[in-house]
Amino acid sequence: MPQRHPLRLWIVRHGESAGNVARDAAQAAGAARIDIPERDVDVPLSALGHRQAQALGHWFAAMPKGERPNLLLASPYRRAVETARAIRRTGGLAPEALPLLLDERLREKEFGILDRLTRAGIERFHPEQAALRTDLGKFYHRPPGGESWCDVILRLRSALDTISLHHDDRRVLIVAHQVVVLCLRYLLEDMTEAEILAIDAEGDVANCGVTEYAFSADASPGSGLDLVRYNFVAPLEAEGTAVTSERDANDAAEPVPHRGGTR
Repeated sequence: MPQRHPLRLWIVRHGESAGNVARDAAQAAGAARIDIPERDVDVPLSALGHRQAQALGHWFAAMPKGERPNLLLASPYRRAVETARAIRRTGGLAPEALPLLLDERLREKEFGILDRLTRAGIERFHPEQAALRTDLGKFYHRPPGGESWCDVILRLRSALDTISLHHDDRRVLIVAHQVVVLCLRYLLEDMTEAEILAIDAEGDVANCGVTEYAFSADASPGSGLDLVRYNFVAPLEAEGTAVTSERDANDAAEPVPHRGGTR
C-alpha cells in the first residue's frame, strides 16, 4: 500500500508585505484604521519582502536537485504568489517541478467587520467584538463576516487530504500566511487548542520563516510527518537579509512584540 503522505513538506510564510509595514505604522500612531489602498488579497510584498523571498529561493537552490521541492502550492493572495514566484525564479525548485498551483484553501484568515482595524479601532468601533474575543479566545472567536481559527482549520483539513491523495510521493512547498502555518502545525502534530496557542504566544512566525516536516514510518498515523524545524530563518540571515515577523495587517486585535527566531 502506498504511503499517503508527501516525502517532505515545507510551509513558508510570505515575505514582508506592504500591509505588515502599514499595520506597524498605524499601531505606532495609535490610529484606528490601517491605511492600505488595496484589498487584502491584492497587498504586495514590500521591497524587503522581495529580498527575503529571493534569499529563501537561494537556500532551496543550494540543495541537491533531488532534494528540492517538486510541487509548489500557494495561497492566491498576491504577497504569497510573489513569494512563491521568487523562489521558483531563483532556482529553488527541482527541474521536474510542476507549475505553481494556487489553492484558495491556503488563503489568509478572513477578518470580516474587523478588516483593517487596529486594536484601538476594534475597541472603538466594535467593543462587543473585543469583549467576545476576550471571552472566547482567538481559536473560537469568529467576527461577523470573518473566520475563527477553527474555520481555517476546517479548510486546511481538506487541503491536506488533497495533498495526501494526489501528491503523496512529492516534496511539497506551501507558501501561505501566519495563521495557516500555525493551523497546519495544529493538524500535522495533533495538537490541542492550548498547545498551539502557547506556540503562537512565544512569538510571530517570521516572514519567509521555514517550517519543515519529513516523512517517517514512526510518525503519528494522522500525518506520517515529523517536525524537522520551525520558524527557521537562517536562509535570510545567511544573505544579510533583515528578519521580520510583523503580524499581517488584519491581525491587529492582539499586537505582539517583534520576535524573530530559529525555533
